[in-house]
Amino acid sequence: MKKIIAALISGLLLTGVYLPAASADSAITRIKDISKVQGVRSNQLMGYGLVVGLNGTGDSNKSTETIQSVVNMLRAYGISISSASLKPKNVAAVMVTATLPPFSREGDMLDVTVSSMGDAKSVQGGTLLQTPLRAGNGNVYAVAQGAVSTGGFMTGSGGQGTQKNFPTVGLSANGAIVERTVEDDLGTGGRISLSLAKADFTTAARVAAAVNSQFGNIARAANPGRVDVNIPSAYRNSVVNFVASIEDLPIMPDNVAKVVMNERTGTIVMGGNVSVDECAITQGGLTIKVTSDTAVAQPYPYSYGTTMVARNSEEEVSETPAKSIVLPATTSINDIIGALNAVGATPRDIISILQAMKAAGAIHAELEII
Repeated sequence: MKKIIAALISGLLLTGVYLPAASADSAITRIKDISKVQGVRSNQLMGYGLVVGLNGTGDSNKSTETIQSVVNMLRAYGISISSASLKPKNVAAVMVTATLPPFSREGDMLDVTVSSMGDAKSVQGGTLLQTPLRAGNGNVYAVAQGAVSTGGFMTGSGGQGTQKNFPTVGLSANGAIVERTVEDDLGTGGRISLSLAKADFTTAARVAAAVNSQFGNIARAANPGRVDVNIPSAYRNSVVNFVASIEDLPIMPDNVAKVVMNERTGTIVMGGNVSVDECAITQGGLTIKVTSDTAVAQPYPYSYGTTMVARNSEEEVSETPAKSIVLPATTSINDIIGALNAVGATPRDIISILQAMKAAGAIHAELEII
């Protein structure tokens, strides 16, 4: 029996191995793991800056934006210089990006990513000059400055080079200081909203029921992706404790029956709620084998004949007996895998069989090929 690769419930990866029959329900988890409080979010920051102090690995004279930036910076310090005489090989123009976590306060430190914009070979060992970081609304929320470190290297000799990772992208740990706080008014209006990571009618109803069973009739599923919760009067001055209590409530999320298949690797992942109707599966194959050999015919001694080369071919046709099995209506994922194993199906055969079963309406699940 050929081995198949099938990942079952909870992402377990199996190779021709059976597990006990699994329940169609999902595992119990916390509300915290499947949702978040609306309004509690991070913000992306971005800025344009210069990295100086590079050992000849900066931008070339062709990077006009770098030359213009250096000229403008020096002019701000009262130094006038011609752009034609500037050689910025120790300077690189970079874009600086960072993520501002929710509830960050003035003075907090952020890690920033420094990425070359021009033709610099590396930003390793450079120093990022003071760079304002702006959000999408144009306001400055942090300022970055500091040493840049990369995890890669590059060497070159005689026209040959070696590069590992990306030396044109670096990190400045704690390189930015938060200058402005993004105020998140938690519980404004006496209500919070839980946003589900995956919108689902059943899951939203279960979340609302779990909250109501603990705190009374205060939660309502507004739509498949949001549950509105009224803050009880006893928690109006301690919203954080109220949210923490909600996040710790157990919930059993519901999932759509799905089968995910990877044709390249032959991996098949099935959820435990996949069900099939009664159907018959037949698998067989036709094998054609063609062999050839070369024969050399030598003439008799002292004759006027010539040596001849002959190619002989032989065809052999064999048909593998078709294997049939009747698959009864079942909700057990083991019955599906066991039946396909019984017909000697390979992983790619199973993918074709599942597609045929879906086309016949015998399998009640969404098929996804990656």
